[in-house]
Order: sequence, then structure tokens, then C-alpha cells
Amino acid sequence: MHHGFRIPRDFPDGLRILTSGPVKASDRAVRGAVLSGSLSLPPCLAPVPGGAARTRSGPWPALRKAVVAVLRAVFLAHLFYVSATLLLIASYAFVTPSVTVLAVSRAVLDGWKIRRPYPATLSTVPKRTVRMLVSVEDGHFYEHFGIDPEAIRFAVGVNRSIGRNLYGGSTITMQLARTLFLVPEKSYLRKYLELIAALELELLLTKDRILELYLSWAEWGRGIFGIEAASRHYYGRSAARLGPAESAVLVTLLSSPIRYSPATLQKSAILRSRYAFLESRYLAAPQ
Repeated sequence: MHHGFRIPRDFPDGLRILTSGPVKASDRAVRGAVLSGSLSLPPCLAPVPGGAARTRSGPWPALRKAVVAVLRAVFLAHLFYVSATLLLIASYAFVTPSVTVLAVSRAVLDGWKIRRPYPATLSTVPKRTVRMLVSVEDGHFYEHFGIDPEAIRFAVGVNRSIGRNLYGGSTITMQLARTLFLVPEKSYLRKYLELIAALELELLLTKDRILELYLSWAEWGRGIFGIEAASRHYYGRSAARLGPAESAVLVTLLSSPIRYSPATLQKSAILRSRYAFLESRYLAAPQ
């Protein structure tokens, strides 16, 4: 009736008393059965492999599980962001968005009244205005793939010399990326997401289409988005009818459209220098 109860030879010494040492005559039969292998232990008394007692494994499994969970969440967040932006950008090749994340942020978080935006095309915006825009915002626009390393190095050097992060080295494509998809809070995470979206824009859209989307949704004042809305607001006429000096003022204003307006831009040394550059290059002689 003892069959099925067996003590392995490597079992801890605490139970070795069943198989060694003096035993009563009445227990000799049990001892003999154990040693011969005809008795086996029940599962609850089975030894830990190798003869060592079971010990706790410590915090490593829990830490590993947490790390895996974080990596999975980061991967899924990337997958969602990349997939969503790719789908939207693909549609922007044919349609101009009716709203952007920046516009929603200005309306909801800042409480600004958003003026009606108007889609812009390169056929309706004066060519001189477009040339002004590219020359001061992104001189290598037609040469880079969304990111201009030279502009970034220059911005880093200027920021170090003045002791604060004033310039970001953003291309037109990067500016469009954050206008379309990101809130205006400056952070390394936003810059990282901005770079991803900028590369996607360059991958799926032509340079001319990127310019059209930029002209349609660039921020030109409190609640003012796009050159058409800015032209109507500040000058009471369509962007197609902008004069050279008016175009220069609006392009100059892009550097700081929230703090300044066409009437106050002369108060800023940076804006004065931008306008002086445009004036000397585009207004001094007929184009």
C-alpha cells in the first residue's frame, strides 16, 4: 500500500532520515522499499531539481515585464502616429485640410477666435511673394529632403552665442509638419515627431504641394491662418492682389506673427532686418 512513495537520492537531508540512520525493525520494510525505488514521493514532496531548496527569484522578472510593457507602448504609439500622419498626408496631395492640430489648440487651449482659412495655390499667390517666402524661411527648400543640417548647425551656433534657444533651424516642411499635427509647446518630443512628419511630407508630396499647404495654413496672427486670410485681414484684399511691399511685410511677419503685426513689426530688430533684406533684394529693382 506504500507503492508510489519514493524519495530520490538527492533529496534534502531533512528527509534523509527515512533512508538512513537507525530505524526500528518495523520500519525496515519501508526503508528497503524506499531504497529499492518501489516507493515514490507524492508531488507535494518532490525536491527542487539539483537538490536545492526553492528560492524567490527577486525583482528581475517584474522589472523585465515592466520594460517590455513600456517598449510595447512606445512601439504602438509610434505605429499609430506614423500610420495616422501617413494616411492624412496622402489625402493632402488632393485636398487641403479644413482644420489642423495647431488651429484646434489655439481655439481650445488659448481661447482664440479662428478666422476662416482659405486654401492657397501657387497660381493665385504672386510668384514674387513665394520667392520672398522661400528666401527668408528656407533658402534650401528645393534642395533638402525636409531637414536642412546646415540650418540646424547654424541655429545651434547662434543659440549658443546668445545663451538661449531662439532659433530652431526648421525648414518650411518642418514648420508645416508641426502646424498640421502638433501643439505649439516646445519640447524634444515635439521636435522628434516633427521630424518624422516632415520626412513623410517630403516622401508623399511634391515641393509645390508642400508650399501650397504652408501658404494655406501658416500662422499669420492670433487666429489667422494662411496668406489669404492674412491678406484680407490686414489689407482688405485677396492675396493675388498684394503689392510687393505688402508681400514683404507679410513674409517678414511670419517670424513672429503672434507678438507683432504689420503696424508694429518695426519694434523688433529681427523683423526689421528681415524686411530690410527683402526690401534690398526684391523691392529695390523691378522683378
